[in-house]
Amino acid sequence: MPEKSLEQLPEVFVSDAAITRAVSAAVARGELRKLGSRLYSRNLDEDPEALVKRNWYHLVTAYYPDALITDRTALENRPAEDGSICLISDKKRDTELPGVTFRPRKGPPPLESDRPFIGGARLASTARAFLENMRPSRARAGRVARTLPREEIEERLDAILRGQGEGALNRLRDDARANAVALGLDDAFQELDKLIGALLGTRETKAKSPAAKARIAGAPFDPERIKLFETLFAALREFVPADRTEPKRSSEARATLAFFEAYFSNFIEGTEFTVEEAEEIVFQGVIPQERPHDAHDVLGTYRIVSDRAEMTRLPANFDEFIDILRRRHAAFMEARPDKNPGAFKTKSNQAGNTVFVDPELVNGTLEKGFEFLQGLGEPLQRAIFMMFLVSEVHPFSDGNGRAARIMTNAELVAGSQERLIIPTAYRVDYLDALKSLSQTGNPTPVIRMLDHAQRYTHAIDWNNLASAQAMLGDTGAFMEGENAKLKLPANAVA
Repeated sequence: MPEKSLEQLPEVFVSDAAITRAVSAAVARGELRKLGSRLYSRNLDEDPEALVKRNWYHLVTAYYPDALITDRTALENRPAEDGSICLISDKKRDTELPGVTFRPRKGPPPLESDRPFIGGARLASTARAFLENMRPSRARAGRVARTLPREEIEERLDAILRGQGEGALNRLRDDARANAVALGLDDAFQELDKLIGALLGTRETKAKSPAAKARIAGAPFDPERIKLFETLFAALREFVPADRTEPKRSSEARATLAFFEAYFSNFIEGTEFTVEEAEEIVFQGVIPQERPHDAHDVLGTYRIVSDRAEMTRLPANFDEFIDILRRRHAAFMEARPDKNPGAFKTKSNQAGNTVFVDPELVNGTLEKGFEFLQGLGEPLQRAIFMMFLVSEVHPFSDGNGRAARIMTNAELVAGSQERLIIPTAYRVDYLDALKSLSQTGNPTPVIRMLDHAQRYTHAIDWNNLASAQAMLGDTGAFMEGENAKLKLPANAVA
């Protein structure tokens, strides 16, 4: 072995006759370690299974020079849960390594459409992979089945349809048709053709996965969002809210709290007025000539959140939920006809790196979320779930944040619990908590954040505008920017 050649070897490699003596000497010196049959690594510390799993695609052709990666591995693009990597090769015997097992089988050789892969292997094309996975197989000897279950095939096809549109599924079907004869998989193609047709609404077939069933029934949903809803639901079931019963307030105090709820809810969205300007809009009917639409946003929000009858109205079923959500949105957005008040979006929307639910999936995703909501009994549990449900789906082209906060507080008011406000100083905490659940699946920040917001609201003196404004100012509520810090009043209790 030439000098320094050890440094040029891959992290994990298979020894051969040309280097076997040098490798043995390096092992004796402690520069290499043996992981398995002819298998060595320069990494002396990391778990062997983790090393092999990370480098499996470099190792395939060392054991199977003619390897075509196929079956479930061609769609999963990683080892299966038991470490299986499925191949077509002239070699028949399995090869077991730490963390992975290469599982060859006989089969048609690579087609022109199959792609060159790392190390000289070939990778089955997407069309071939779907065709081969349409063939049923069974788990044997403790190993996973070579092909994916029908439910997962349906979910993957639905994901293509959601992410890339009908054209992508049609192209996949055309490619599969062209491959089917050469592979002897005509029956598999017929099943795939029926399934794709059913997802596109042109054929009939029985589906097994919830996503495919919902799409065929005309109510497709976003399965990734459903996973987030499941996570939040499970966390909320274990969350025991503090009892913050709404205190008896005078009509002036109720109006004051509703005013600041509307004020902050709009300020967060960029509709910025001074408190004094907002007071004139809400209580004196002053509509600034230069900003009539912004003024109506604040006024429309106040009219809803100050209406006790409206804020105690909860949906008894999904149809009522949609009706209430759309009607409230129409009310506070009525001055902006260009934003289609009360109508769900027709174009995708996003905030930063978060792309919200696709328009065609809005209704189905809300329906699935509403089913989880019904399983929560405590008002704050329901309020937190409602906040994330509406925020994460983002069903409207504009006004989603205000809609979410109104629906959230309705759950609290109807349950005789203190509502919550999100002051300007709490905006970053609020958005970061929602983003944490949306992007990382961590529900803890959003639960803590909204619990804290309710605790804060409960401690403010809402008796009149002057006392409330003074206390809000003392606790930093009007501060802006990432360094803004909302302080709990001294009288705050759990």
